[in-house]
Amino acid sequence: MTSAETVIDSTPEIIDGVAFAKLYGEPLFKLPNDLYIPPDALEVFLEAFEGPLDLLLYLIRKQNFNILDIPLAQVTLQYLDYIEQIRKNNLELAADYLLMAAMLIEIKSRMLLPVKKGDTGEEAEDPRAELVRRLLEYEQIKLAAFEIDTLPQVGRDFIRTQIYIDQAVVTRWPDVNVVDLQTAWNDLLRRAKLTAHHTITREELSVREHMTSILRRLQSTQFVEFQDLFDPSRGVPVIVVNFIALLELAKETLIEITQGEAFAPIYVRLAYSPA
Repeated sequence: MTSAETVIDSTPEIIDGVAFAKLYGEPLFKLPNDLYIPPDALEVFLEAFEGPLDLLLYLIRKQNFNILDIPLAQVTLQYLDYIEQIRKNNLELAADYLLMAAMLIEIKSRMLLPVKKGDTGEEAEDPRAELVRRLLEYEQIKLAAFEIDTLPQVGRDFIRTQIYIDQAVVTRWPDVNVVDLQTAWNDLLRRAKLTAHHTITREELSVREHMTSILRRLQSTQFVEFQDLFDPSRGVPVIVVNFIALLELAKETLIEITQGEAFAPIYVRLAYSPA
């Protein structure tokens, strides 16, 4: 029999008749032979505390101690016992906790000394006052942080939706009101009557010729004011035919009649045709 086989397991089959753990719902009375505990397993437990003040506050609140009257002897013993567990696994992590333990021992030592009155005759301040102040401030900050953490956060509780709309920016001129066009036409008729001559002539007017004339004029410039397309000195019949030609071009979408805003001058231009 080898030396490995002679090792006797000292774990009792049943500890006080009560299972010390459950595995997949079944009671466990004996530690498994192949159980492996990693060296840093205690770090998982340490992560529950965020520092010495957090541990001290935990010990006080867990046992319902009055934070204004901390029993330092009992709390310090529990604190030192916890630090001993830390020191066995991570000495560097235990350094901050050792500093707090030294502070607790110092406060307890000051409490054991006789109380001396100050020069003013007032009693000296309680050695625990500064520690209590720090604990209360830490607890308030911790509660505030917890309340902030309960608020909805982007990426954790909800995600912002983003919609991309691809659209070309095309300048759209406001449509010309029919009333504005009628007003401009009436103004042209009024001016034409004022410059009319009492002559009798016979002139054959062609709508197509006037349409061609308007298109040629618009090709040389970007915008032409509505009134500039008419010559009142030629008489009412000519401007009537010219107006009809303008309407025919607009009907065939060869020109556009635009207006910057209400009651603004009316302009005419060639219709925009995208490439």
